[in-house]
Amino acid sequence: MNDKVDAFIARAKQWGEEFAALRAIALDAGLTEELKWGTPCYTLGGANIVLIHGFKEYCAYLLFKGALLKDPKGILVQQTAKVQAARQIRFRSAADIKKLTPTLKAYLKEAVQVEQAGLKVPMKETAAFAVPEEFQQKLVDEPGLKTAFDALTPGRQRAYLLHFGDAKQAKTRSARIEKFVPKILAGKGMDD
Repeated sequence: MNDKVDAFIARAKQWGEEFAALRAIALDAGLTEELKWGTPCYTLGGANIVLIHGFKEYCAYLLFKGALLKDPKGILVQQTAKVQAARQIRFRSAADIKKLTPTLKAYLKEAVQVEQAGLKVPMKETAAFAVPEEFQQKLVDEPGLKTAFDALTPGRQRAYLLHFGDAKQAKTRSARIEKFVPKILAGKGMDD
């Protein structure tokens, strides 16, 4: 048990009982407890297996390679269409967790087996992501921008494409593109 996770659960204004129950299940699976991204994370040999997090309406297990699990109970949730690998199992009460404990143990066991087998979630190639029309035009108009964008890592390219494409209005897409052109030209990602 990790003292930082003790403090996290003690500070929880909501979901404290649920966090404690989820923690016990993860520890029972033989996982190492850490605090990452400000929330309890359970690892195996340094690899992330499951994270506990809370939201307004529910708390959840986030299985990092959940897309590879069989999900016979149909409880895995893909948070958004953009999420490729991770899957959530959501809870609204400690009673939900208690009822699902045997299933949660089975899912964690499978998640550990997936990690031990070295399985990887096949990720979509950057070419599979839509390039917003406004950004495509900017790449044509500024060849140096295209060169700089092509030199970025695939993850950085995808982050930009998703961010630009998320805007519903052309005006917003254009504003986002203009804002990040200097970062792209500098070879940096959105969060660098």
